[in-house]
Amino acid sequence: MDINKILNANRVTLTMNATTKDEVIQELTELLYQDGALSCKEEFIRDVYLREAEGSTGFENHIAIPHGKSSAVKQTTLAIGRTRQDIAWETLDGSKVRCIILFAVRLEDQNTTHIRLLSQVASALADDEVIAQLLQETDPERIIQLFSQYAETDLC
Repeated sequence: MDINKILNANRVTLTMNATTKDEVIQELTELLYQDGALSCKEEFIRDVYLREAEGSTGFENHIAIPHGKSSAVKQTTLAIGRTRQDIAWETLDGSKVRCIILFAVRLEDQNTTHIRLLSQVASALADDEVIAQLLQETDPERIIQLFSQYAETDLC
């Protein structure tokens, strides 16, 4: 999967103003909406919280991967944000979150593209060097490149 086809620098913010989980979801949703990936912010946010109610989307090493499968998504994509301070989030290792990867998934893609994209992101997050760069890199294009190196060539 070519992550460059679904993620661009307009959907990456490395100096988020958010100080809470709710603000993180709002701010990243706004990025997606402003870049044309969503038809309705409120509907998408509702669907993100429906998924959050099923179980924590906090990963480990200061990373969270919330996602919404929603009819409000016009194009399956990601928004990536890094906060200026630690955010309380339920994580696998009990750490607070600094980097959030918000999945926005069209309902039509929930069993195909979503799974492939999640696999690619999970592969990248298994690499400690990628996590270190996610928490420090200042160039949105470099953040995108971190994930594109884990592309599965036989997909999409």
